[in-house]
Amino acid sequence: MVKDLADFDFDAGEILLFDKPLTWSSFDGVRKLKNALRIRKVGHAGTLDPLATGLLILCTGKKTKEIDQIQAQEKEYTGTFRLGQTTPSFDRETAVDAEGPYAHLTDADIQAAAAQFVGEIQQTPPLYSAVKIDGQRAYELARKGQEAEIKAKTVTIKAFELTRIALPEVDFRVVCSKGTYIRSLARDLGTALGTGAHLTALRRTRIGAYRVEDALTLADVQALAPPRPEGPAGPE
Repeated sequence: MVKDLADFDFDAGEILLFDKPLTWSSFDGVRKLKNALRIRKVGHAGTLDPLATGLLILCTGKKTKEIDQIQAQEKEYTGTFRLGQTTPSFDRETAVDAEGPYAHLTDADIQAAAAQFVGEIQQTPPLYSAVKIDGQRAYELARKGQEAEIKAKTVTIKAFELTRIALPEVDFRVVCSKGTYIRSLARDLGTALGTGAHLTALRRTRIGAYRVEDALTLADVQALAPPRPEGPAGPE
């Protein structure tokens, strides 16, 4: 059951779990909840791409001091990879730029390839990402058509479970460390299979002990929002 607005003390600090809709940026989530609930100070604990849905954690008031601590916790995602096609952004943001055969792959082939990525691995973030290169966001360079080198970094994949294989689609569940790009995991799996792949759906289901099942939906936020004062009446 959604709490009454009077039960929240946003200035003293609240941790709000929000189920971010598709196409919203993380900043959209912050801005819209800030305006709807009239919160003075709020920030999010971990970016979620516009093409992803799921758990976005918002910290208000004094709880904003806990953002770094929350961001550092492990994440869980579910989603879908599309084998046989690659895109420059490793997801649906950009158009398919290459295709490869996939019909010859067996479930065992795909499971074996996925197993290579469990544990501590080196991963290169996508060029279409917020990684900074010489003071600029990588996606800004990518959208200008500029090439840039992004260094690989160490991340940990604690679990990589394939929950459905229906070629060319593969559904998955991933538990990973901070800084892991699921889009890069799609790219790397496609490379390991020799067919290419990109991410077509993504949902963040957990950050540490915080779960999307406990998150406010957009409808919940709208139900909580206080009524706006009526403006002056217009001309008859």
